[in-house]
Amino acid sequence: MDAFSHVWQPVRLTLELAAITTAALLVIATPLAWWLARSKAGWKEIVAAVVQLPMVLPPTVLGFYLLIALGPDGPGGWVASLWGARTLAFTFWGLVIGSIFASMPFVVQPIRNAFAAVGDRPMEVAATLRASPARAFWTVALPLASPGLLSGAVLGFAHTVGEFGVVLMIGGAIPGRTKVMSTAIFDYVETMQWREANILAGLMVAFAFVVILSMILIEKRFARMRG
Repeated sequence: MDAFSHVWQPVRLTLELAAITTAALLVIATPLAWWLARSKAGWKEIVAAVVQLPMVLPPTVLGFYLLIALGPDGPGGWVASLWGARTLAFTFWGLVIGSIFASMPFVVQPIRNAFAAVGDRPMEVAATLRASPARAFWTVALPLASPGLLSGAVLGFAHTVGEFGVVLMIGGAIPGRTKVMSTAIFDYVETMQWREANILAGLMVAFAFVVILSMILIEKRFARMRG
């Protein structure tokens, strides 16, 4: 029981981080994915490539640049100075910002694919019924693309929960502030607290299984809708 109570803090912090990050990503990624799916601009694929960078960059590289940006001499330092702090690095909100960047491609891509699958026809029909572009987006495109939004939310949440390199670089493992599940496992192994590490690792395995099963079920539902 003591081991369970000891690991609860990083579990709670991880869930809070993943929930806030996922909510922020859906707000940011949905209009971005819509633009990427619908825009005729020749340079949109450059934007898409920038969004996808975290998928191929080593987490330590992304974490290094985020650490500079969030530090005292970067934009994060200026923002933190508004409430008398020196840096956003090694803070919970610094983790949120870093997680948004790290998980962005996992949310944008499935939503973009879903919007692309909607096609032009439903929007054209909505236009003939005198629906404004904004109304057509909310009442036609968004409901049709809902499986993609759900997939993006699940993937974004899961990636945030499992992220290690970026989190360690910009947050370390400060108990109660930045010590999430992934860094807590590393910390427990270093200090040979095998029972605590095993509990957290087991929770991560169970979570990964649920995520994979969820994605399979979402894809099957999406396939039935397209069929």
